[in-house]
Amino acid sequence: MGWFVYILECQNNFLYTGITNDLDRRFTQHQNKSAHFTSYNPPKRFVFIEPIKTRGEALSLEAQIKKLPKKIKLQIIGQGG
Repeated sequence: MGWFVYILECQNNFLYTGITNDLDRRFTQHQNKSAHFTSYNPPKRFVFIEPIKTRGEALSLEAQIKKLPKKIKLQIIGQGG
Protein backbone atom coordinates (compact mmCIF):
# COMPACT_ATOMS: atom_id res chain seq x y z
CA MET A 1 0.00 0.00 0.00
CA GLY A 2 1.32 3.44 -0.93
CA TRP A 3 1.20 6.76 0.81
CA PHE A 4 -0.21 10.14 -0.16
CA VAL A 5 0.76 13.70 0.66
CA TYR A 6 -2.31 15.89 0.54
CA ILE A 7 -3.44 19.45 1.00
CA LEU A 8 -6.94 20.13 2.29
CA GLU A 9 -8.76 23.36 1.70
CA CYS A 10 -10.67 24.29 4.84
CA GLN A 11 -13.94 26.23 5.01
CA ASN A 12 -12.13 29.32 6.34
CA ASN A 13 -9.60 29.21 3.45
CA PHE A 14 -6.80 27.72 5.55
CA LEU A 15 -4.73 24.98 3.92
CA TYR A 16 -3.82 21.82 5.83
CA THR A 17 -1.02 19.53 4.67
CA GLY A 18 -0.78 15.91 5.79
CA ILE A 19 0.03 12.33 4.85
CA THR A 20 -2.01 9.15 4.86
CA ASN A 21 -2.20 5.70 3.35
CA ASP A 22 -6.03 5.91 3.12
CA LEU A 23 -7.47 9.16 1.74
CA ASP A 24 -11.14 8.32 2.41
CA ARG A 25 -10.50 7.33 6.02
CA ARG A 26 -8.35 10.40 6.67
CA PHE A 27 -10.88 12.81 5.17
CA THR A 28 -13.59 11.25 7.33
CA GLN A 29 -11.37 11.71 10.39
CA HIS A 30 -10.94 15.37 9.51
CA GLN A 31 -14.71 15.78 9.07
CA ASN A 32 -15.42 14.02 12.37
CA LYS A 33 -13.12 16.43 14.17
CA SER A 34 -10.73 13.73 15.32
CA ALA A 35 -7.81 15.73 13.93
CA HIS A 36 -6.84 18.77 16.03
CA PHE A 37 -6.34 21.43 13.32
CA THR A 38 -9.44 20.53 11.34
CA SER A 39 -11.60 20.32 14.44
CA TYR A 40 -11.32 24.13 14.43
CA ASN A 41 -10.97 24.54 10.66
CA PRO A 42 -13.50 22.20 8.97
CA PRO A 43 -12.25 20.69 5.70
CA LYS A 44 -13.99 21.25 2.35
CA ARG A 45 -11.98 19.15 -0.08
CA PHE A 46 -8.62 17.83 -1.15
CA VAL A 47 -6.93 20.33 -3.45
CA PHE A 48 -3.65 18.42 -3.86
CA ILE A 49 -2.88 14.71 -3.73
CA GLU A 50 0.54 13.26 -4.52
CA PRO A 51 1.08 9.48 -4.43
CA ILE A 52 4.33 8.52 -2.70
CA LYS A 53 5.96 5.09 -2.39
CA THR A 54 7.12 5.15 1.23
CA ARG A 55 6.08 6.75 4.51
CA GLY A 56 9.52 8.30 4.88
CA GLU A 57 9.31 10.00 1.50
CA ALA A 58 5.80 11.19 2.30
CA LEU A 59 6.95 12.68 5.61
CA SER A 60 9.81 14.45 3.84
CA LEU A 61 7.56 16.01 1.18
CA GLU A 62 4.98 16.96 3.82
CA ALA A 63 7.66 18.80 5.81
CA GLN A 64 8.85 20.62 2.68
CA ILE A 65 5.33 21.75 1.79
CA LYS A 66 4.55 22.87 5.35
CA LYS A 67 7.56 25.23 5.24
CA LEU A 68 6.29 26.99 2.12
CA PRO A 69 4.43 30.29 2.29
CA LYS A 70 0.73 30.13 1.45
CA LYS A 71 1.34 32.01 -1.81
CA ILE A 72 3.55 29.17 -3.07
CA LYS A 73 1.10 26.52 -1.86
CA LEU A 74 -1.64 28.24 -3.83
CA GLN A 75 0.57 28.09 -6.93
CA ILE A 76 1.15 24.37 -6.34
CA ILE A 77 -2.59 23.71 -6.24
CA GLY A 78 -3.24 25.94 -9.24
CA GLN A 79 -5.00 28.79 -7.43
CA GLY A 80 -2.24 31.36 -7.36
CA GLY A 81 -0.52 33.69 -9.80
